[in-house]
Amino acid sequence: MLERRKLHIERVGLMVKPKIREAGPVIERLSRFFTERGVELVAEPIVEEMAPGCRATVRPREDLPAVVDLLIVLGGDGTMLAAARLIGGRRIPVLGVNFGGLGYLTEFTLEEVFPTLERLLTEDALIDSRLMLDAVVYRAGRCVAEYSVLNDAVVNKSALARIIQIECWIDGALVTTFRADGLIVSTPTGSTAYSLSAGGPIVHPAVAAIVITPICPHMLTNRPLVISDESEVRLTVRTPREEVTLTLDGQVGFALQVEDEVIVRRSAKTFDLVSPVNKNYFQVLRDKLYWGK
Repeated sequence: MLERRKLHIERVGLMVKPKIREAGPVIERLSRFFTERGVELVAEPIVEEMAPGCRATVRPREDLPAVVDLLIVLGGDGTMLAAARLIGGRRIPVLGVNFGGLGYLTEFTLEEVFPTLERLLTEDALIDSRLMLDAVVYRAGRCVAEYSVLNDAVVNKSALARIIQIECWIDGALVTTFRADGLIVSTPTGSTAYSLSAGGPIVHPAVAAIVITPICPHMLTNRPLVISDESEVRLTVRTPREEVTLTLDGQVGFALQVEDEVIVRRSAKTFDLVSPVNKNYFQVLRDKLYWGK
């Protein structure tokens, strides 16, 4: 959901993907930009190695969300997903600068960053609040793990496992037992990630929906489902003696056992992206998916 919001910016956090050689000059320029405008730049320790001339307050990465009014991420979508977990539902706007590959979430180019920052200090920001999901694992009726994701929660087999069986219920109604390599439960944001590569639909971020996409299903009639974001999805692992994992945003894994239940529902948390004023979602799709080229 897009909204205009006036930001009161006194401290700006900086989170950087490691080993990006080109980031050093950008970090030093950000430091000068904010110093000249009386804004404190708060950065994670790795910035000291990447940009020795940077005049920033150094804090551990995990401390950034508690002390900043805006977070700048230099990296790719993986770094943005890590930022979403780090923020943990705080309404801190995040501005992503693309140093990665596709960059669906890191929408800003280097040329756009500083004019955008200048606008944010004086004008309303365009904020895109993205839906997140909570994934809770129950074992013998007891909660053993709980996560929040921006892209997806995936129940999948290990590299050497055979096809697994995943029983799927939506709002207490049985859907089916999927026999597949796995099952992806994604947000609209995640619909252009793993779900898309598995044959799922592209869902506009403003649509209040959850997407369920089987991975290499044994039955060709098993197709992706798009359901209300008010629904609760319950997945039960029915295959014994196989290695099955719950993977969160492709970055965190939790080993599942037979009869474990995974409950996925809309989170109370959102991820607030600073959105470019001169682009729209379909332009991003054209650029990233090379439509019309």
